[in-house]
Amino acid sequence: MKATYKKHILNFKRPSGTSRGTLKTKETWFLILEDSGQYGIGECAVFRGLSYDDVPDYEEKLAWVSRNINLGEGELIKELKHFPSIQFGLEQAFLSLAARDSFKLFHTPFVNEYKPIAINGLIWMGDIDFMHEQIQRKLVEGFSCIKMKIGAVDFNKEITLLQSIRNRFDKDEIELRVDANGAFSSFEALDKLSILSTLDLHSIEQPIKAGQWNSLKELCSETPLPIALDEELIGIVDIEKKDELLRTVRPQYIILKPSLVGGFQGSEEWISIAEKYKIGWWVTSALESNIGLNAIAQWTSVLNSNLPQGLGTGALFTNNIDSPLEVRNGSLYYNPKKVWDNKLIKNLCT
Repeated sequence: MKATYKKHILNFKRPSGTSRGTLKTKETWFLILEDSGQYGIGECAVFRGLSYDDVPDYEEKLAWVSRNINLGEGELIKELKHFPSIQFGLEQAFLSLAARDSFKLFHTPFVNEYKPIAINGLIWMGDIDFMHEQIQRKLVEGFSCIKMKIGAVDFNKEITLLQSIRNRFDKDEIELRVDANGAFSSFEALDKLSILSTLDLHSIEQPIKAGQWNSLKELCSETPLPIALDEELIGIVDIEKKDELLRTVRPQYIILKPSLVGGFQGSEEWISIAEKYKIGWWVTSALESNIGLNAIAQWTSVLNSNLPQGLGTGALFTNNIDSPLEVRNGSLYYNPKKVWDNKLIKNLCT
């Protein structure tokens, strides 16, 4: 077996705002396996500024994996404990190599029977007019669950925007989620959550910055609005520490981003612990190309969650890889009538 890797820079169609700044490009890496003329491909979707493995020797670690690929998936995963995005890419690559069709990694109704996965429509930060324009578009496109990033513009304006949706649609018609990306201070968070709770929101993601377990524990116990942990999970790699976090903080939900929390194996550890403590969960992509998004979506379809997932980022880039994935009526589909960009895939693999 041989392994190689290639870097790919994804370009946003429009700069996308978060509370950590505006994104114009997204770095990613592809890990390619070759064995007896068969190829497997996985995406190591490092997220600079957020990933636990955003480190200077990232490419050096990919080179090490390529040189030592014959150690096998299990042994390599153990050595990649602190490189969650490479774990994620390695899992995909081995699944892809073993599959008859390199991109059908899990044979579920999502892949084989055109069964959709319900997803949320993501509203990116920007000025109020731009955010309102996005909301209108998502409603026209048939989304019944909308997730809005908050925390980068005036809070009162964000409340007005959310209220404008609630004035038109009640919670039974449109589910609203918000993501603060840690934008609130621990001193103001409860007051802001109390205001947000009047809008019949489903939940808020990561209201305060990660690492403040005591403040977060208090907030989760007192909150009038369900809290979902996101960034809080990043960098916690030992299963005992994962258990300690959820046992201590007791959030209402956690959000799994496989490229940030150790691939499918790491995510499944989090799910097992969350279910032990009766904590809800859903899956979200993290600006992967369609190769990574495809893998996450197929894995998610195995889990049979009944909550809308966060899997609709594939259309954000000008140079994504054409795939059978499509979003229609607020759901993600794997369309068997569409094909992968085999020319680009071939270029990646050779």
